[in-house]
Amino acid sequence: MSEPSAPTSTSNPNRRRVLRIAAAAAGVPLLMGGVRALAPLTKEHVWRGEVLGALSELSIWHPDATFAQTLILKARLEIERLEGIFSLYRSDSEIVRLNTDGRLTKASPELRAVIDESRRLSDLSNGAFDISVQPLWRLYEAHFWTRNALQPDIAARAQDVALQLVDYRRIDTGPAQIAFARRGMAITLNSIAQGAITDAVADLLRNEGLESAVVDLGEFRTLGRHPDGRPWRVGIGRTHERTVELENMALAVSGGYGTPFEPTGRFHHIFDPRTGASANRLLQVAVIAPRATIADGLATAIYAAGEAAAPRLLAGYAGARAFVTRRDGLSVALTATGSEAV
Repeated sequence: MSEPSAPTSTSNPNRRRVLRIAAAAAGVPLLMGGVRALAPLTKEHVWRGEVLGALSELSIWHPDATFAQTLILKARLEIERLEGIFSLYRSDSEIVRLNTDGRLTKASPELRAVIDESRRLSDLSNGAFDISVQPLWRLYEAHFWTRNALQPDIAARAQDVALQLVDYRRIDTGPAQIAFARRGMAITLNSIAQGAITDAVADLLRNEGLESAVVDLGEFRTLGRHPDGRPWRVGIGRTHERTVELENMALAVSGGYGTPFEPTGRFHHIFDPRTGASANRLLQVAVIAPRATIADGLATAIYAAGEAAAPRLLAGYAGARAFVTRRDGLSVALTATGSEAV
């Protein structure tokens, strides 16, 4: 399933994907990662940084610079708070403490909500989406990157790890604690937590009365329309080959090309939890949904489960739709009721 990320050194591995807004400055578009917003800069106020290890950008439009900077500060404080829950890069975060100890008491409502949503996606995808794939990330990282635990047969060892340690049903989310059923289990929420943080910041801005913004915190969500009155126009894909219009919607893109472990791309960071192998049924999945949490999770779930599972997954979330790129390069638009080539 999706995106494990667990640093074992001071270097920060490439992200599965970097969804960035880029607007035309002096007529020259800035291309950043898998998404580009084609919009002129008009009274724009920008913050750039990192969220859960991914390059991120918050762009808001407002005539009052002081008000805008106050909102950006509030957003940064919210990001900091949520990273204290979800980050695999912070030794004191809730998820790191859970992975280290195998149990966590007094878990935050935000952690419980994201794990609950993850379980729903796991059930809908028949286990193709599974947050307990973190042991697979550790295995592949140690074999391909740090090379401190080389495996004579990495595919066979990955299958063993998947059988022994990967199963979302072995995560107990009782009222007193969150706990793993087996020693050595661990979770990653990078397939959904970036969307959750994106939604939290977008909701904060909306609640403060902001009407026009693009929140790109590893996932992408728009508020309202561009100040010139049109929807946001966003390019999807590594070369932005497809353009979609967004208004109060979110976008997430998944592809194994985001973080390959080796040059061929056969081994990458989006795993099939049932086999331990990297999922290679598709080249790319882009999902548009009302909330970034849903777009994020669905993009990974469809990528791991395959195109045939997409209508069932999309049917579980009103307003969600997808663009799937097959291995032969053909792109297909998908909804809960059908598909068509695009």
